[in-house]
Amino acid sequence: MGQSAQMRTLPALILASTSIYRRELLGRLRLPFEVAAPDVDETPGLDESPGPLAQRLALAKARAVAQRHPEAVVIGSDQVADLGGIAVGKPGDHAGAVRQLRAMSARQVVFHTAVSVVCVARGFEASDLARVTVTFRSLNDDEIERYLQAEQPYDCAGSAKSEALGIALLASVDSDDPTALIGLPLIRTCTLLRQAGLDPLGAQHR
Repeated sequence: MGQSAQMRTLPALILASTSIYRRELLGRLRLPFEVAAPDVDETPGLDESPGPLAQRLALAKARAVAQRHPEAVVIGSDQVADLGGIAVGKPGDHAGAVRQLRAMSARQVVFHTAVSVVCVARGFEASDLARVTVTFRSLNDDEIERYLQAEQPYDCAGSAKSEALGIALLASVDSDDPTALIGLPLIRTCTLLRQAGLDPLGAQHR
């Protein structure tokens, strides 16, 4: 294959994430895309609060991949749970998930889900943040253990998959962007893609 043919087959859209949840969500827009690992250090800064942390990391992920693919439109996203001003990340293992769910029992948790879209060739860079307020039911240790054994959500911030059995742990969810809690706010993502010149609806008819 010649170089010019290779150029024509380069993806117009790249998701700067290896998350299976974000991949599934972006797939709902029916746009062809590829995924790329952003390889970004996600260590929080000193006294960095959850919302700004999510925004910084989403933009850093998009920028990292966009530098390698300057012609592509790149989406980066990050989610940080906020429990009383303290950032709650992925539990990593069973013990960490137990601690998180015990701490969140009968409390409100704000999930900050940031999305950034970057295209180096077009000089485009924009970001947005969706906040989802989740109220957890009062959870006993038996409920927590049965849930974790069933779903093992150790790669999810806050240790609960709201799109699956984790919804049974919750009392309420308040959000203006329904998919934000799963990991990618699609309403905001569509808005940013249109601003970058990639209209999900318009692309369906080309």
